[in-house]
Amino acid sequence: MKSNQNIRQLYLKMKQDENQLRFSSSVKEAFTKSKDRSTTINRLALFLTVCLAIRLIYINTISSKFLTDQMNTRVLRTVKLTAMRGTITDRNNLPLAVSTPVEAIWADPSDLPELTTDQVQQLAKVLDMPLDELNQKLNEKNKTFVYLKRALSPQNAKLVMSLGIDGVYSMPEYKRFYPSGEVTAHVVGFNDIDDKGAEGIEYADEKLLEGKDGSQQIIRDLRGHVVDNIGVATPAVNGKQITLSIDSRIQYIAYDALKTQVEASQAKGGSAVVLDAKTGEVLAMINMPTYNPNNRQNVTPDMLKNRAATNVYDPGSIMKPLVIAKALDLKMVTPKTVFDTHPHSVGPKLIKDDHSFPQMTVAEIIQHSSDIGTSKIAMKFAPEDLWNFYHQVGFGQKLGTGFPGETKGILLPWKKWYPVDQALMSFGYGISVSLFQMIHAYTIFTNDGCLLPVTFNKLGGSDKLSCEQVVTPDTAATMRSILATTTEEGTGKNARVDDYTVAGKTGTAQVLDGAHYSNSKHIGSFVGFAPALNPRIIVAVMIDQPTVGAYYGAQTAAPVFAKIVEPTLHLLGIKPDKQQPEK
Repeated sequence: MKSNQNIRQLYLKMKQDENQLRFSSSVKEAFTKSKDRSTTINRLALFLTVCLAIRLIYINTISSKFLTDQMNTRVLRTVKLTAMRGTITDRNNLPLAVSTPVEAIWADPSDLPELTTDQVQQLAKVLDMPLDELNQKLNEKNKTFVYLKRALSPQNAKLVMSLGIDGVYSMPEYKRFYPSGEVTAHVVGFNDIDDKGAEGIEYADEKLLEGKDGSQQIIRDLRGHVVDNIGVATPAVNGKQITLSIDSRIQYIAYDALKTQVEASQAKGGSAVVLDAKTGEVLAMINMPTYNPNNRQNVTPDMLKNRAATNVYDPGSIMKPLVIAKALDLKMVTPKTVFDTHPHSVGPKLIKDDHSFPQMTVAEIIQHSSDIGTSKIAMKFAPEDLWNFYHQVGFGQKLGTGFPGETKGILLPWKKWYPVDQALMSFGYGISVSLFQMIHAYTIFTNDGCLLPVTFNKLGGSDKLSCEQVVTPDTAATMRSILATTTEEGTGKNARVDDYTVAGKTGTAQVLDGAHYSNSKHIGSFVGFAPALNPRIIVAVMIDQPTVGAYYGAQTAAPVFAKIVEPTLHLLGIKPDKQQPEK
């Protein structure tokens, strides 16, 4: 019995030892598993830490620029600070072209929220633009900048912004305004929608007028509203002021005189130019038809032409004083030299006059505008010498004013001349010039034989005048006297005025129509100066193809000259030099 108990106790002990062994193994196994999990977690944490560190390094190095650009696209924007264009003034500082502030309305279609139909309709109404056109612009999702409407008044732009449409913005800019409108249109010109010069002085002096735009960075919120300015990165530099030689008062005088005649004659067009006789400054330049640069709707290409500077024509008899002046200067003739003025032939051309005189002196040839006498004087020149003289006074070349479209005219090389060409050119056929070139050539009469450069810029008191001596001062004085008698006794009587002596020459020429001169189309012109013996101004007038009344320069252009000269000289304070008849 006792033996059985011992056996039982031994069994229980063995069982207990076995259980303890199992428990120990279980604990050891559990500890081992726990240790493995911890190691795994630690390794995972280490791996994630390394990944995070690599990501941070990537963000701060390789991807930094990309992310910065993305942030800037959403938050930062660089806006243009528009430079104000320089003002154009006349010689007395009266504004001829000024810039007024306006607004441009724009959108970023790529970031534009979906607009309701009502929003789009309201926007189109305020912008005063077709709904289809607005939708087309708003749907250009591949663009980040689209102009919706430009040159809006600040008041209208404020109405647009009051609609509160996200993604639609306003931007300040400038619009050109021309106070003198059509009166100075052909000189000043105009700008395009981008405020760049397109015609006239606006185009010629673009680099001086345009200035330089600046830029500024702004911060905007997620709705696109500007919340802060970061400062001016580059300030705008405004354009420079241009002071022209034009006198607005004389410009208005010439405008009224020319317009009245063109309308009365129902002419195709006309031009008038006024120069300072001692400096070559352009005091006025007018062309008809003209246009309003502030509203160019329905403007035709013909209206845009500055005929005085860009168009050429056969000048007719206003060429005669130039040829005769050179002959006098070279002692080929004197004012009293007599010529047989019966009709004569040069090659195939029979040259004859409208008024028949059997003989005339050189002075009378100018006074009565004799083609016969002038052609005989011209034939005394060697062709090369006459060509050199024409070239010397500016024909066949640009005047160099920088004015856009300025023509050089047509002057054939002397080697290509036939005798008939030489004869015809002397009285203004077979040579093509602009009115601007012709008035320039006449400065040799008003400036003691020295040819002046012409300019649209006002000259200062210290500016030196460069000129080229073409004929002697004595020859110039002789021509002034002869041309004065032409207005008193000859073809230029309609150019006379009450208070001042005047001198000048009429011209009438047929228009070259295809390959032949037209018998029904004419150009009348007059170039002269006043006071006659001490000139202060030169005036050139051209009436293109008058259809009502007379077409001769004496009846069409000379009266315009008179209407310009007298008020202009009074305006300039020139003392009358004409002796008044006793009452």
